[in-house]
Amino acid sequence: MPLPNRFQTRVSPEPARSSSGDSIIGLLIALLLAGSMLWYVQNLLIPYQRADAAAHGRPRGNLSDLYPRWLGSREFLLHHRNPYSPEVTREIETGYYGRTLDPGRVEDPRDQQGFAYPVYVVFLLAPTVHLPFPAVQEGFRWLLVVLIVVSVPLWLAALRWRPSPMMTATLVVLAMGSFPIVQGIKLQQLSLLVAALIAACMASIAAGHLVAAGVLLALATIKPQLAAPLAGWLILWGLGDWQQRKGLIWGFAITLMTLLGAAQYVLPGWISDFYRAVVAYRKYTAGSGSLLDTLITPGWGKVLSLMIGAALACICWRLRHEEANSFAFALISSLVLAATVVIVPMVAPYNQALLLPGILLLVREGALIWSKNRLARFSCLAAALLVLWPWVATVSLALASIALPAASLERAWAVPLYTSLGIPLGILGLLCFLVRDLFESQEKFS
Repeated sequence: MPLPNRFQTRVSPEPARSSSGDSIIGLLIALLLAGSMLWYVQNLLIPYQRADAAAHGRPRGNLSDLYPRWLGSREFLLHHRNPYSPEVTREIETGYYGRTLDPGRVEDPRDQQGFAYPVYVVFLLAPTVHLPFPAVQEGFRWLLVVLIVVSVPLWLAALRWRPSPMMTATLVVLAMGSFPIVQGIKLQQLSLLVAALIAACMASIAAGHLVAAGVLLALATIKPQLAAPLAGWLILWGLGDWQQRKGLIWGFAITLMTLLGAAQYVLPGWISDFYRAVVAYRKYTAGSGSLLDTLITPGWGKVLSLMIGAALACICWRLRHEEANSFAFALISSLVLAATVVIVPMVAPYNQALLLPGILLLVREGALIWSKNRLARFSCLAAALLVLWPWVATVSLALASIALPAASLERAWAVPLYTSLGIPLGILGLLCFLVRDLFESQEKFS
């Protein structure tokens, strides 16, 4: 059943024009918030982590999540060594931490930092293996900055929202100054690369370039746990109108098969090695459970994750015929990414880069949710508090640093992170309000 017109094509041009003074004030506030977050990470969080590591004899090393992937790629491409092998894993561990971990030391990390990625990630890193790692590290850090800056307009295009240039600049600054993005850039996390590939994929779909979208989606599978839910939704959507959307599926299937085939050719049997590496990674990593596992219990967390997955599958099935330029398509794509952050078996703030489209959509549609009822307004206020709290805390700490000594401030290092676990749930909950509104309108006009 087609949706009513207001849900079919919802292109949101620039809203009622505000004065240039208001726009500049908004941008200045965004710069203040982003600056306070950078100050917090550089002058409070990192010094605390260094002091804590020194006090417990815990190694820190280069702290680059890119390093294990880079070293594994270098050893494989230049020296033909299996990147999943115990020998390469020990070399990665030594390079990452600065020394070999001692199982007998209680304070030593347990994560060996092995090559826990599909082997075809080496194709993306191949141009860097002849360079010294410090140069690769710095270059990748700046690449991530560029990708995040570009991702915001890509998501705006995917959501068909056309705010003013000043509003777009404000959104870019806020994205760059959020803790998940700052953390991801500091750690050179490939999750930010995957988030940018997904943004480019969705923008390509909005522009009608379905084959390119399929190629980008396949490349995003270098982190399968982040890309798989969206890939499942987009494949289902593609099958909903095969004649018009087959380019997406062909682009995805051919690219993924090419990557898998090339990986099998260069390293036969790599899938079993990759599986063992993932199992080991989840065993060693303290945050291997989902966000729900952490907030509730591992047992009930898995039950709720299955329930969310089942409900999401039903929603996707019901809306699989919606057009790419519809509000419903943008909403469900944002919902799938938000649910991914909630149910993925890894609690890491940098994965919250996938919440960006959901947050942008909620900013645009906030008035619609607010107008519903008291519960909706309360949910809006709660979600806004969850999202804004890190900036409120960092601004407060920065101001307090004028009068308080550093030692006192370091005791409050965790305050900006208090709402970190609640942000994905808040965004997911508000998106569900829009889904309910969508279905109510569908039933009303059926």
